[in-house]
Amino acid sequence: MKTTTKQKIAFSILFLCTIIVVLPVLFVLGVIIKNGAKGISWQFLTTMPSDGMRQGGIYPAIVGTLYLVSLSIVFSLPVGVMAAIYLNEYAKDNLLTRLIRLAIVNLAGVSSVVYGLFGLALFVTFMKFGVSILSGALTLAIMNLPVIITASREALASVPYSFREVSLSLGLSRWQTIRHSVLPFAIPGILTGAILSLARAAGETAPILFTVAAFYLPNLPVSVFDQAMALPYHLYIISTQIPNISIQTRYATAFVLVGIVFTMNIIAVILRSRLRKKKKW
Repeated sequence: MKTTTKQKIAFSILFLCTIIVVLPVLFVLGVIIKNGAKGISWQFLTTMPSDGMRQGGIYPAIVGTLYLVSLSIVFSLPVGVMAAIYLNEYAKDNLLTRLIRLAIVNLAGVSSVVYGLFGLALFVTFMKFGVSILSGALTLAIMNLPVIITASREALASVPYSFREVSLSLGLSRWQTIRHSVLPFAIPGILTGAILSLARAAGETAPILFTVAAFYLPNLPVSVFDQAMALPYHLYIISTQIPNISIQTRYATAFVLVGIVFTMNIIAVILRSRLRKKKKW
């Protein structure tokens, strides 16, 4: 069999696998858009729920979701980037660091329910933060750390080692080299990982179920120690616990949640593309 024929067969198999993965996703998105777009309105997005959440809007759930993801990235991004810098630039390649890297990779695959139980035990009970935005944001931050650390390490490792050699040969310290010759070129990958972790946090239900989510709140939270409504948990509630609610309301809520996650992914792609264009290597 000729090489070109083998390549065509391989490409055909890869294309078929891609179609098998993409088509179900497009089908799900199509169903959500078809059934939910009609329920989207300014009133739906900016008013409080009413009539036992059968009427009104989802404004407090949107605000609560934005509070949670914003606060979680404030906690997780600095810690994750500093951990990645240490592991990639300072730590020696020995058994301990290899175990740490393996643990980080394994933590990225741990179920979100486990993180929710961990947050309940540590932040809600032990540290006595209670069921609050702070507990939920810290739990989401810990859940996001493996993704941010891994993405940041890959971004730092992609910077050519010659950049470091030139900087060190000019008399700069190790930290000055990292700050001025490595981090600026690793920022696109770091930001991409951070925004993708935000998108994951915005769609998680289990961690916030144990640490922050409320069934219904008549007012918006005013402190990080208050409970909050969140879109994933709100969608679960109206889909399973509220009788006689219109199917349009359920799909409209799902449409908003998918729209937020999709927007975050688009922002990540645009930022990465623009920042990479500034690279000169």
